[in-house]
Amino acid sequence: MGQRGEVFSTRFVTNDRTYFFNVKENYKGDMYLNIVESKGTADEGRYIRQSVIVYPEDLGEFIREFQKSVDFMKMHAGKKEQN
Repeated sequence: MGQRGEVFSTRFVTNDRTYFFNVKENYKGDMYLNIVESKGTADEGRYIRQSVIVYPEDLGEFIREFQKSVDFMKMHAGKKEQN
C-alpha cells in the first residue's frame, strides 16, 4: 500500500484567486491530479473552492483538449464577438 494524500503540489496566485495543482495518491497507491481554484468571498476569511480530478488514464486526452482550448483563446485574443 502506498502513502495516502498529497505527494506533490504546486500553485500560482493571481489578484483574486489561487490555483493549486495537487498530485495525490489513494490508499492503493494510485495517483491522480486534483486541480483546485480557491477564491476569496466578500465575507472576510471565507473562500470558495472548486476542484476537478483527472485520473491517469484520462490525462493524455485531458491535456490534448486543454491545449486545444488554450490555442483557441490565443488565436482569438482581443477579438470580440460581432453582433
